[in-house]
Formats: sequence, structure tokens, C-alpha cells
Amino acid sequence: MTPAQLWRDTLRRGLMSARKARDTPRVVALRWALSAIDNAEAPQVAAVAAYAPGPFAASVPGLGATEVARLELSDTEIRRLIESEVDERLSAADEFVAAGYHVRAAELRSQAAVLVQMLRNV
Repeated sequence: MTPAQLWRDTLRRGLMSARKARDTPRVVALRWALSAIDNAEAPQVAAVAAYAPGPFAASVPGLGATEVARLELSDTEIRRLIESEVDERLSAADEFVAAGYHVRAAELRSQAAVLVQMLRNV
């Protein structure tokens, strides 16, 4: 099992229990983490496939000819990804407090706390 699969399984289990408990900050944070891992593993489009004349302009002939394997993140990369989001949420919370939006700041801080807890437990 790859580190990303381990993280996904753990996050999905946590998401299911958070949804059952109707714990909105936890649901939001865990959904974000799952999406962030998926987005980070998406392959970068560096070059367009070679042009091959076919029934459609700029199409590539052959089943699966344009398939690209997803990237595989290490445990360290996933942890860095989540840590950076924790930092961003805490920074945004400080800005919301400065602007007088204390409720939104509290939501962001509780989501950051969920992510910190996940980092400690996985």
C-alpha cells in the first residue's frame, strides 16, 4: 500500500465518522485533504502528444494512447502539503480576525486543528 493510499483510507474513514456526527469543520477539512492529495498526484501536462492524422484533428490513434500514470506522493510530501494548508488557514484566520470576522476565523482554526490532529495520528 502506497503512502497516498494509506492517507486516503484514513481520511475516508475519518470523513465517514465526521459525516455521521455532523461535524462540519471536520468534514470540510477532511474533504479538502482528500482533494489536495488527488490534485497533487495529477500529472503535469508538459507536452502535447505528437500529432497524428486521424479521424479528428490532432488526435492520437489507439486505445489508451493518451493515458498518463498519476504521480505518487511520498508520506513526507503529503505531510508538507497538509502542513502548508494548516499554515494558510491559520494565516487567513488572523486576517479574518483583523477584519472583524471572528466566526469565519474560528471555523478556519477548527479546520486547521482537524488537519493537525490527522498529521499526528497518521
